[in-house]
Amino acid sequence: MSDSRVRDIVIVGGGSAGWMAAAACAKVLGDACSVRLIESDEIGIVGVGEATVPHLKLFNQVLEIDEIEFVKQTRGTFKLGIQFVDWGRIGDRYIHGFGTLGHDLGFLPFHQYWIKAYNAGKAAELGAYSLNTAAGPRGKFMASASDVPPTSPLANVAYAYHFDAGLYAQFLRRYAEARGVRRTEGKIVAVAQRDDGFVDAVVLESGERVSGELFIDCSGFRGLLIEQTLHVGYEDWTHWLPCDRAVAVPCARVAPPTPFTRSTARAAGWQWRIPLQHRTGNGYVYSSRYVSDDEAAATLLANLDGTALAEPRLLRFTTGMRRKLWDKNVVAVGLASGFLEPLESTSIFLIQSGITRLLNLFPDRAFSSVLIDRYNAQARFEFERIRDFLILHYHATERGDTPFWNYCRTMSIPPELAEVIRLFRDSGRFFRNAEELFALTSWVQVMIGQRIQPRGYHPVVDLLPEDRLLEFLDGVRRVIDACVEAMPTHQAFIDRHCKAEVA
Repeated sequence: MSDSRVRDIVIVGGGSAGWMAAAACAKVLGDACSVRLIESDEIGIVGVGEATVPHLKLFNQVLEIDEIEFVKQTRGTFKLGIQFVDWGRIGDRYIHGFGTLGHDLGFLPFHQYWIKAYNAGKAAELGAYSLNTAAGPRGKFMASASDVPPTSPLANVAYAYHFDAGLYAQFLRRYAEARGVRRTEGKIVAVAQRDDGFVDAVVLESGERVSGELFIDCSGFRGLLIEQTLHVGYEDWTHWLPCDRAVAVPCARVAPPTPFTRSTARAAGWQWRIPLQHRTGNGYVYSSRYVSDDEAAATLLANLDGTALAEPRLLRFTTGMRRKLWDKNVVAVGLASGFLEPLESTSIFLIQSGITRLLNLFPDRAFSSVLIDRYNAQARFEFERIRDFLILHYHATERGDTPFWNYCRTMSIPPELAEVIRLFRDSGRFFRNAEELFALTSWVQVMIGQRIQPRGYHPVVDLLPEDRLLEFLDGVRRVIDACVEAMPTHQAFIDRHCKAEVA
């Protein structure tokens, strides 16, 4: 029998996407494949994806990365969720927290019982019933505890990370190179294709020809292989997600880091705030139709916690995705595959998901169309469901105080999203679509936070007498309050377990 295994993998581009791909391939495939990564120091990386969702913990576990060392090396902090300010109305504030909402009763989710009591004026805001959303504003954090009952909220604390994206890429580079990945410094000036259109090699400015069997395109927005060479096309979603630019700048840290990312709605978009151990990352994501670059930069600089540590950096993008993320022997990962603004910190997740999907559907040299089609179908489903979740934030608003928000409030939306909103507004029901990233608790928190208050609730709720209903809700809240009280501050946890050596 002939050996048709893929032996040579070439990764085009570095940054978080390139080095995550290199690290995962080296770990999972071992000596079965040679992995070579080509990047140029002259070509900068975007490097603003500093916030994550909890799934990164699984990626690190597969790579057997020590969490404490990872946080130290990337000067990271911990994240219980995202705080949204001024989104539904100016003055509104809520947290989309990771983890659970209360606990289910019978076959119904907790929020169904909450809706009845809240609509009757007998329950607190939804955030009071979740560990993450109650602890975040109080600056509390801890990892899961092993010395508490398994039913305690402290036994399974859901969290993600904030980290310096540049340091993260360096961390993974050291990891990957220690496992045999070869890095080549150089700019690609030409791409050689076979007669069937497959990529055969890339040619460097030095004249070196780098051949491969599988190419992973991590070249950023330009998509050197997937678009400039294979011309797969791009699907533009700007009509639903109108922001097309961002200006980013770090600033000095002036207070203990909050255990959450903050997203503040501005006149023509939104501003992120990501606290690290040594500085705070900031950016303004906006629509150039409604504000100029200079005005956006001025708005950002006027709303920093501390002194700016660099000049604002401008990024241009088009929200959407490639029509194919895998074509022939090229798989696009990261910004080369598409772009969804970092409103819900999904950029790193989409890199991780793309790499994991590739390893699960890893081909031989025949590059079966069955595997490629499945990869593209799963990737499209994932992109579209995240897209709809982001659209929800913009569309579910009562704001009409600026032309931008008036557009978002009145724009047409995808039919699937319209049906999700209609069902939830009617009776608080939500049904997760297969394995989409964001589950019931995420959709419920954002819809409630953006003032989509259900008119009704599941009729089975009425089988619980009102006194028992209120006792149930009060019990959940008292347990959450006691757990938050027992937690250390975020800064104290970092100081004790993973404080970075910051020069």
